[in-house]
Amino acid sequence: MFPQFAKRRAVMSHLLVIAAVCTALTSVSHVTFAFFPQSPAAEPDDNAGFTSIFDGKTLDGWDGDPAFWRAEDGSLIAESTPEKVVRSNTFLIWKGGAVRDFELKLEFRLSSEANSGIQYRSALVPEVSKWAMKGYQADLDGANSYTGMVYEERGRGFLAPRGQFSRMAEGRKLKLISTLGEADVLKGWIRAGEWNQMHVIAKGNMLLHIINGHVMAAFIDEDSKGMATEGLLGLQLHQGKPMKIEFRSIRLKKIVSG
Repeated sequence: MFPQFAKRRAVMSHLLVIAAVCTALTSVSHVTFAFFPQSPAAEPDDNAGFTSIFDGKTLDGWDGDPAFWRAEDGSLIAESTPEKVVRSNTFLIWKGGAVRDFELKLEFRLSSEANSGIQYRSALVPEVSKWAMKGYQADLDGANSYTGMVYEERGRGFLAPRGQFSRMAEGRKLKLISTLGEADVLKGWIRAGEWNQMHVIAKGNMLLHIINGHVMAAFIDEDSKGMATEGLLGLQLHQGKPMKIEFRSIRLKKIVSG
């Protein structure tokens, strides 16, 4: 195949994938997709319609283990040390109630050893601990090995690794619809040890993860026994080596279907 033709076909494939995502998200406005060519008419996404859910000063509106979570210098911080070890994944849970269709934006910064995630449409697991959760997760880690993927905590595991647009059919049959890009290429848009913006969109059975303006993973959930249409939001501090995780500028927009 001629290189130029192959390149054009690859670009068209990406456009078709994102067009399918756009169709599923028809009521979501101002979503910027990395694969669309830039044009003078294009406008970057903004925060219109979003509400801050973190006051930048306190843990008001959030519930988590005070031994590990604190508010400091405009950020929510989770930190474990050799003296304060996390034995089981623990979460800071937003007390604003269940969310259904929504967009969530926040900025995150992780130490090199960090392992974290953003829980959404999730549930508490009181038999494990007061601050344990299960459900959909936008995965984050300091090495950026998995950052951006769609994962399910205490559930079906890897649903859409970074660079994949996948679907889970009945019977937990996971199918790859298309690729969004090479995982390592997409990793290049994530700034290790610096602040990054995560944008999570959940509408119906479609989930979309965007980091720094680039689509990292997309997932359609058609597994009736596993899918969740609503649930809680939370932030994860993973068990393991000492780590530091920071979140700031946390904004939420609930999507009202027309």
